[in-house]
Amino acid sequence: MAGGWGAKAQGGGMLLALLGWISSCVTTFVPLWKNLNLDLNEMEVWNMGLWQVCITQEEGVVECQAHGSFLALPPELRISRLLMCLSNGLGLLGCLLAALGLEGWRTCEDKPGRKRRLLLAGGATLGLAGITTLVPVSWVAYNTVLDFWDETVPDIVPRWEFGEATFLGWFAGAFLAAGGLLLACSARAPSTDTPLAPAGHQGPAAPGLPRGHHLHPKNADLVI
Repeated sequence: MAGGWGAKAQGGGMLLALLGWISSCVTTFVPLWKNLNLDLNEMEVWNMGLWQVCITQEEGVVECQAHGSFLALPPELRISRLLMCLSNGLGLLGCLLAALGLEGWRTCEDKPGRKRRLLLAGGATLGLAGITTLVPVSWVAYNTVLDFWDETVPDIVPRWEFGEATFLGWFAGAFLAAGGLLLACSARAPSTDTPLAPAGHQGPAAPGLPRGHHLHPKNADLVI
């Protein structure tokens, strides 16, 4: 029963980890972190990401322009770019380590302790990847909320709102963390129980004693 639960937990953890890693990579590169709808020109929608800004027109034409300078970006976008790239690398490394520690793979099959350590390391790395995904996405979302409700900005000025990549990033971080937790919990120590002797089996008789001789005297021999 424990082995069946461990295999299911490893399969579910790897599936969540892969979904989270792919979603994290998509979140990093799509220009959909923020959306801006212009009231004066409703035919244009501005989208901002970590790498570029895109303008979508009503006809479906999309024009994108990369950010001019890394140092000119706001602090949350600069740090978010670094953290998301780090998250993508950690997610890939965690998936590789966890895959080597799965029960279905024959790598290190004769060394269960090493497979367990690989699975634990993969789960911990995936959990760290989930954290490094949730932090930048939440930071950008927090600053977006502050700018949206900033009373010093006139109401006529358009406000940035949440983009689709913000929600995708939250799901990606949750999937990575949940997958890493499942993989780490499924790594169990190898069983060290000593197998019991089959019923009816008796050990060899003591050497030097005739067959049928008992080591302890009978009760009748003790009577004087």
